[in-house]
Amino acid sequence: MPHDFASQDRELSQFRFRLGFAGVFVLLCFTLLFVRFFYLQVVQHDYYATRAEDNRISLIPIMPNRGLILDANGLVMARNYSAFTLEIVPSKSGDLDETIDDLATLIDIQPRDRRRFKKLLDESKNFESIPIRTKLTDEEVARFAANRYRFPGVEVKARLFRQYPQGALGAHAVGYINRINAKDVDWIEENEQSANYKGTEHIGKTGLEQHYEFDLHGTTGYEQVEVDAGGRAIRTLARTAPVPGNNLTLTLDSKLQDVAEKAFGNRRGSLVAIEPTTGGILALVSTPTFDPNLFVDGIDPQSWKELNESPDKPMVNRALNGAYPPGSTFKPFMALAALETGKRTSAQAIADPGYFNFGGHQFRDDKKGGHGMVDMYKSIVQSCDTYYYILANDMGIDNIAGFMKQLGFGQVTGIDIAGESVGVLPSPEWKKRRFKRPEQQKWFAGETISIGIGQGYNAYTPLQLAVATATLANNGVMYKPHLVKYITDTRTGEKRMVEPKPLRSLPFKQQNIDTIKHAMVGVMKEGTGARAFAGAAYESAGKTGTAQVFSLKGGNYKESATHERLRDHALFIAFAPVDHPKIALAVLVENGGFGAQSAAPIARQVLDYYLSGKEAKGPAAEDSSGEESADAH
Repeated sequence: MPHDFASQDRELSQFRFRLGFAGVFVLLCFTLLFVRFFYLQVVQHDYYATRAEDNRISLIPIMPNRGLILDANGLVMARNYSAFTLEIVPSKSGDLDETIDDLATLIDIQPRDRRRFKKLLDESKNFESIPIRTKLTDEEVARFAANRYRFPGVEVKARLFRQYPQGALGAHAVGYINRINAKDVDWIEENEQSANYKGTEHIGKTGLEQHYEFDLHGTTGYEQVEVDAGGRAIRTLARTAPVPGNNLTLTLDSKLQDVAEKAFGNRRGSLVAIEPTTGGILALVSTPTFDPNLFVDGIDPQSWKELNESPDKPMVNRALNGAYPPGSTFKPFMALAALETGKRTSAQAIADPGYFNFGGHQFRDDKKGGHGMVDMYKSIVQSCDTYYYILANDMGIDNIAGFMKQLGFGQVTGIDIAGESVGVLPSPEWKKRRFKRPEQQKWFAGETISIGIGQGYNAYTPLQLAVATATLANNGVMYKPHLVKYITDTRTGEKRMVEPKPLRSLPFKQQNIDTIKHAMVGVMKEGTGARAFAGAAYESAGKTGTAQVFSLKGGNYKESATHERLRDHALFIAFAPVDHPKIALAVLVENGGFGAQSAAPIARQVLDYYLSGKEAKGPAAEDSSGEESADAH
């Protein structure tokens, strides 16, 4: 067969084309590969170097020591301690119930621990580390370390814990910390503190712990740690030390606080004691109280249920949140209003028949037959209702509301803990805001009558009552109440004082103030407070009060025939010594009956200790013979 040179040339040409194409393709690939290498190695060098370094280095936050809280005498109210905690990461530990059962063979895990763990699990994200047991012993730590390989997702961590060494003492003032929740995270972000809270698991929830959170928290530190492929730490490369939180020193006297809380015994109520010339809170009592240590590890559901569902409401801060009619403790302020507005002189007297008729309704005095001729001094000393029925009618609601607003009634005081109630300072404007229906919004003249004796719509917090009393004691100069005396920088030792802050200086005539003080001294010497303060080593001024819990509808009040929770509240205000007041206070005993009966004896024990160093051996005994107006209508 003859050789086909044309065909051979064609095949050679195709081969060369294919070879050239392949060469170009390979060259293009190498070019692309080179370009990619150049991009990664040169252009993106810093980025990938950083990522590689991040894989090698772990940034671990170091929690700062939370600041201490100390009372006025240096007694520690809140501190920290370190302990080991057994923690589980649910997403890494498989069957949780089985894991916990296996752990229980090594470490003592009580039903309470399981309940708390379940509660925290419901509130947490699945990848978070949740404690199943806190405060492990050295033996328990060693036992788990020897068996750690059996429990993926379980580890022992050293944690800082908050402790309240005085237990329930002053719990409503000091507050407590608990685990951070979604609401707290939002608050932290709003305040641009997210970076400083990396790794932080607890935050102040109430009281001073909450109000001074950023002062107490401190600054988070960081450790750069080199890790291996398994994530285990090899060595520490760098460390930025945390800055401890600042310490708070309070105006609160924990010994006085203890005396006041013990004086209540098992009774429900509140006491607020203030230094009139500075506004410093000396004691802030709300009973019953609670142990803030219960919340530090995460309170178990059973304990929370007992606290939250108790009819005595131990979690409610009655001093700030409770709003009560002031009863007859309102009368000295009404008398001062009468003098300042010119509606009465101190010598002006009325004839008291034992009632006041208005609009077809009879407003009765507690004393049948009345008190006879009553001037201002006698109206306060003997707590004459009729005098104040007539006075309220003569003054009118607008004058009453305008005057009482100056004294802080129905206003937040601005104390340095959250949750303060506004209370109710009644006025026609308030009633329009309060009620929706037009027929309910109208103010009736008859409603003013009850306001005069501290009843009706009147509702104020014990704190507001104490501030008004302190203002009267301080001759009209009102100070902002505060619990913190100074804040100490733990690095430098520098003290940042919380300077006493006068809110206002009321333009009351000194003669009028002296008239009211003189009458309040009379209460303690010959009036409704005389029995409780007999033999006192100091001169004091005060006023007893009783506030209705429910309407008698014209009937007579009989304590023995009334259900305990429906009995009248007992109140008492006082300041001492009269010439140079060092302390002013307001006492409320829920369902305590007459003010002279249960509230005044509590105040006596508190003033005896603060002014004379005399400490009672037990709760204040009720004076069964104490008599005070029930302020019946």
